[in-house]
Amino acid sequence: MKDTYTLPAAADFHVHLRDGAMAEAVTPTIRQGGAEVAYVMPNLVPPVTTVAAALAYKERLQNIDPSVTYLMTLYLHESITPEVVKEAKKAGISGIKSYPAGVTTNSSSGVISYEPFFPVFKAMEEEGLVLNLHGEVPSDRKGITVLNAEASFLPTLQDLHRRFPKLRIVLEHCTTADAVAAVRSCGDTVVGTITAHHLSLLVDDWAGNALCFCKPVAKTPADRRGLLEAAVNSRGKFFLGTDSAPHDVSAKKGSKAAAGVFTQPYACQYVLAALEDAIERGDIKDEDVTEEFLRGFLGEWGRKFYGIAESNRKIVLKKGGEVIVESIKGAGVEVIPFRSGEPTWSVEWQ
Repeated sequence: MKDTYTLPAAADFHVHLRDGAMAEAVTPTIRQGGAEVAYVMPNLVPPVTTVAAALAYKERLQNIDPSVTYLMTLYLHESITPEVVKEAKKAGISGIKSYPAGVTTNSSSGVISYEPFFPVFKAMEEEGLVLNLHGEVPSDRKGITVLNAEASFLPTLQDLHRRFPKLRIVLEHCTTADAVAAVRSCGDTVVGTITAHHLSLLVDDWAGNALCFCKPVAKTPADRRGLLEAAVNSRGKFFLGTDSAPHDVSAKKGSKAAAGVFTQPYACQYVLAALEDAIERGDIKDEDVTEEFLRGFLGEWGRKFYGIAESNRKIVLKKGGEVIVESIKGAGVEVIPFRSGEPTWSVEWQ
């Protein structure tokens, strides 16, 4: 790897910005991480289930930082109908996010069964909206835990693809080699996103460390290696979606820590650091990390899938030019970034 890369501005295709004071604190960090596009998740409280709510949310974000392009989504809910899908398409909404009920932050209103939504998926297929899947099934007493929840979901992904072959589907934040294989087994309308932190973390890293705990959880060395290999050999099948998920420091303490790793201010930097570490371990080769791959994974492949124009802005990434801040504070909130206090790459905008 080189010490400096000049690349098109990145695009992050999975972002949690929250609302209110938290949004005020974290939205300005999008460009700090090298991104100018943010695909915004709808799991607010209450969730974003109407076009009007999505557009109002977008306006609030634009008021915070108008230099970012916000791609808005709806929350898959019983109130979503084919008519809502058509309205969303006309309003410029990009996709609909599915959360299995209860598996992660603010998912209590999520999906229990996908069959009732088949007419919605058909309408999405016709209108060109993207279905974003949180690919886990809820833990239960029949053998499902956080470690196999993603693998247990994969037959559902493949079934939805068989039923709706023209529906564009994103399996969000892949964490296992099995997920990589499942996405690859599907046609061109199915892709996967990979987070920066899942290119780094293992189960041992989050067990006992709430700041590294997210859903889906990081897993084994073989799974991490599978994600790294999928990224560098992607050719557009996998691209960056950070799933950056800010929580106030108080929510990361106590007996039940909130799920989410905050990576927004250093999105591109974390990816490069993870690739460096992977080369040192022997998980990937130095020659795998080409500028073509970095341009694609950090933005171009996602832009192509979502039909977004290429960027006319450039970022310069330089090795070792910055130290990750201890925390980011706003009006009554404080968020600790992933790997706070450690040296990292820097981002400069051209």
